[in-house]
Amino acid sequence: MPAAIVTGSSRGIGSAIAKRFAKDGYNVVVNYRRSAEAAERTAAEIRDGTDAEALVVQADVSNPNDVKRLIDRTIDAFGGVDHVVNNAGIEESCPTLELDVGDFDRVMDTNVNSAFAVSQRAAPHLAESAEPAPSITNLSTFLALRGYPNEPHYVSSKAAILGLTGSLALDFAPDIRVNAIAPGHVETDMTDRSKMEENRASIPLGRYGQVDEIADAAAYLRDASYVTGETLRIDGGASLQ
Repeated sequence: MPAAIVTGSSRGIGSAIAKRFAKDGYNVVVNYRRSAEAAERTAAEIRDGTDAEALVVQADVSNPNDVKRLIDRTIDAFGGVDHVVNNAGIEESCPTLELDVGDFDRVMDTNVNSAFAVSQRAAPHLAESAEPAPSITNLSTFLALRGYPNEPHYVSSKAAILGLTGSLALDFAPDIRVNAIAPGHVETDMTDRSKMEENRASIPLGRYGQVDEIADAAAYLRDASYVTGETLRIDGGASLQ
């Protein structure tokens, strides 16, 4: 059975992607940094609901040593890796004039450096995949296409993901495809309910996205063998406003 790594997959979008890949016949690495209980819950749902295996790996993917361990454990368990989804990330708000450069760097480390480190470390194994078109999919955001107040560190990091995606698509072709997803407002257990009505008014389709809709996009890019360097907006039209 082929294998996929989904970083930051203990909950929310990452968990939905991990479960979708397992449903589609992939063994899955469920990666987490702190939420061990949530990661084990995702893994249990995979094992109970599919024929796939779920390997739970604690790793801070902004740490190169942890990235090496994540990839090594994947190869030891499954003999290879066929697809990678770089989902791990954090979103924080702070007025720009009050933002500490250390916090800016921390968000960049978590959101951008991690995607680069995982992709770089996984690439030699992806190139050896028996899958017809192994892939890397990076999670960005629709805000990277338009900006957003009081989140210069988050938006900058997610805009950098788009540049990273294009560069890696060129560098890793023809062996590995690299694409990105730019979700809009998505309802998860971490959604700020106090802002939902205000945000919904700015979405042409009039509702929040669901995590399974982002998982559908990840599954599409996984299988879209002639697509690379693409950013798929799944935002209900919000980036058009």
